[in-house]
Amino acid sequence: MSSIQETLPVRSAAAASPRPRRRRRAGLQGSEFPWAIAFIVPYVAIFLAFVIYPIVYGLWLGSDPALYRELFSDPIYLSTVTNTLLYVGIGVNLKMLLAFLLSGFFMRKRWWVKALLVVYILPWAIPSLPAFTSIHWMLNGNWGFLNSLLYHLFDVDGPIWLNDRGLGMTSNIAAYTWKNMPFWTVIFLAGRMAIPRELYEAAEVDGASALHRFTHITIPLMANLYLVSTLLSTIWSLGEFNAVFFVTGGGPAMTTEVLATLGIRHAFIMGEPRLGVAAVMSALPVLIPIVLVLMHKLRRAEVQL
Repeated sequence: MSSIQETLPVRSAAAASPRPRRRRRAGLQGSEFPWAIAFIVPYVAIFLAFVIYPIVYGLWLGSDPALYRELFSDPIYLSTVTNTLLYVGIGVNLKMLLAFLLSGFFMRKRWWVKALLVVYILPWAIPSLPAFTSIHWMLNGNWGFLNSLLYHLFDVDGPIWLNDRGLGMTSNIAAYTWKNMPFWTVIFLAGRMAIPRELYEAAEVDGASALHRFTHITIPLMANLYLVSTLLSTIWSLGEFNAVFFVTGGGPAMTTEVLATLGIRHAFIMGEPRLGVAAVMSALPVLIPIVLVLMHKLRRAEVQL
């Protein structure tokens, strides 16, 4: 056999064997690079100006340890922390529980239920200022709508809602729940609609009651969505100030303040912006673990919407 014949199988085998492919880098060529820069720069500038700069500036304003010593020595701050825990703890859990239950009611396919859903989401759709201001005037102790209704129907004088800490905190929590509950009801309604109907039909054929279908199908399949929604709502509620600011204004005598409204009062009313930032940043020891748990749940669990 000649040397040429001997080399032919080698060449054919080498040709048949797959060659390692070189990874092609998707680079910008020619005039693409200036256009890419032109499109990216505005977004980067906006991100730096409205995200990075406020965060860094806020951390710098609240970095002085003396601010926190002044806060912790103030009895109003200690009562504000208690109010914040009550406001967030009761408000978030009450809102999420009622939203979860009402999402089952709105699963009905009757026309009047769909029409009622449109009316139900109106409190969330309207701006916060007119919504909470109307509640403030409705709770007026002298000629508010609620006390006037009690007087005309039952001939009794209603309480002075906004002059008592307990009634004031109850009013704030009720207003917050009323305003934000429709949004989470729609979220849970979407989650319920994503559950295959065949599961309920099979359980009904097997003789499972409505309560058993709810406890063994709806709750397990909605658990991840409920937990993630609750964590996300808690994060938002720690910075929520609209309900307290417009319903009770932190009164009477700053006894219904929460951390968000206390920070606003220090920063914009008392002219102490560093102390106001410190008051808001004092919630970070609670906020950061919640954010980490939320990120962990979003990474490990599949949330069905």
